[in-house]
Amino acid sequence: MSAKEAAAARARGALERLIRDVPDFPEPGVLFKDITPVLADCEAFHDVVEAMAEAGRDADGVTVVDRVLGMEARGFLLGAPIALALGVGFVPIRKAGKLPAETYGVTYDLEYGTATLEMHTDALRPGDRVLLVDDVLATGGTIAATTELVHRAGAEVHAVSVLMELAFLEGRAAAGDAPLSTLLTV
Repeated sequence: MSAKEAAAARARGALERLIRDVPDFPEPGVLFKDITPVLADCEAFHDVVEAMAEAGRDADGVTVVDRVLGMEARGFLLGAPIALALGVGFVPIRKAGKLPAETYGVTYDLEYGTATLEMHTDALRPGDRVLLVDDVLATGGTIAATTELVHRAGAEVHAVSVLMELAFLEGRAAAGDAPLSTLLTV
């Protein structure tokens, strides 16, 4: 087993051991996957960051992305340290009205209603290659909306890296042609 494979295996083991199921949160019938125990464990958090950062590197371990984009809010917790691990800048993708300068915005459908995500218009340069980072891939709406923001800036999505995928919600298609990596599938 290579060092990369061993790190990914340690990260998966930590997730299986530390992610806490919280029934009926935020509403009855929902089983919430709480990642805060992973964040509180320095070794586990480090292994997760390193494993997720691999999506922004080539086979030789060289960084091939210009920016990491993290979606509000847990994508910030993972995306910022992944950007540091890759030696690139971090771009927050925020809910509407949270960014202070001129933004691109995309409104998308949720199960009940709509949401809008925004990114500063100067956050990316045309041709930038970006890594999208989030904690959970569910229906894929957030990834699809963020991909649209990236394209509006003239940049391209190199890959998508998520902590866990809820496979039964079939959100994987939202990544389009971009490679999608996940540490844990439930």
